Amino acid sequence: MKRTSALKSLILARDILVMPGVYDALSARVAEECGHKAVFLGGFSATGALLAEPDSSQLSLGELAAHVARICEATSLPVFVDADTGFGNVTNTRRAVRMLERAGAAALFIEDQVFPKRCGHTPGKAVVPVADMVAKIRAAVDAREDADMVVMARTDAIAVNGLDDAIARANLYREAGADLLFVEAPRTVEDMRRVVREVKGPHLANIVDFGHTPELSAAELREIGYSAAIWPVSAILAVTRALREVMGGLAARGSTTHLRDKMASFDDFTGLMGLPALRAREAEELDLAEKIVATGGMSMASEDRALAFLKQVYD
Repeated sequence: MKRTSALKSLILARDILVMPGVYDALSARVAEECGHKAVFLGGFSATGALLAEPDSSQLSLGELAAHVARICEATSLPVFVDADTGFGNVTNTRRAVRMLERAGAAALFIEDQVFPKRCGHTPGKAVVPVADMVAKIRAAVDAREDADMVVMARTDAIAVNGLDDAIARANLYREAGADLLFVEAPRTVEDMRRVVREVKGPHLANIVDFGHTPELSAAELREIGYSAAIWPVSAILAVTRALREVMGGLAARGSTTHLRDKMASFDDFTGLMGLPALRAREAEELDLAEKIVATGGMSMASEDRALAFLKQVYD
């Protein structure tokens, strides 16, 4: 099944889809190993990992697309991508959708903040006129080549104009063609219930550690009516603390032996990277090549024999 179709099915399934936030190819590989069914790449984590900068529209579309491509190559899981404000107007949004879809994204979302945007759980946000965002959603839906690619609309209007405006905007974005709705940063459980109750369509919950939204469990979110939920910053916050502990320990002691219980073993890490399978494949390819050379070489082999060789190597 295509990754787009798989993700769409997971969102529409009876159970809630839990997506961890990843920040690079390695974290996506670990998420898959741990049994997750899809992953989320947010601008906060991507910008932090790639640029060591805050989530303030500094990551370019080209940088994001290349990063998405690397992550999609490292995992078989569907990757849900934060496309910020669409990187501009409707024309930029169309290009962003095409580039991220080609990079392998199974889903993406566009938000209605004014560019340059701010992290959804920080102050000072502003939102664009509703018509501008409706046009972007329509452009995004029209630009995708795969109809199963999920386009989600996000509104940050709660922090700017209040909950009523956020609900009104989300309903308009749904009418514009959004497959999934994301009302950012409701402050109470009752606000979350009201959003799900009054906005038609499936909803995504954004559970930011230390953020404004109540930190509910997946089961609690499912009971409210959410179809999917992301924990976008948990991994990168945890890794930042672990890196400080290791780097600080080395600086203080001149050794890392006291931190062994916090590390994966070398063999564990290389196994996760696929090194044993890579070495086995290299040995098999060399063995097959030596056999062909011993029997006359590739130049003397028939076209069928050459094709059979390639099929044996790469199947």
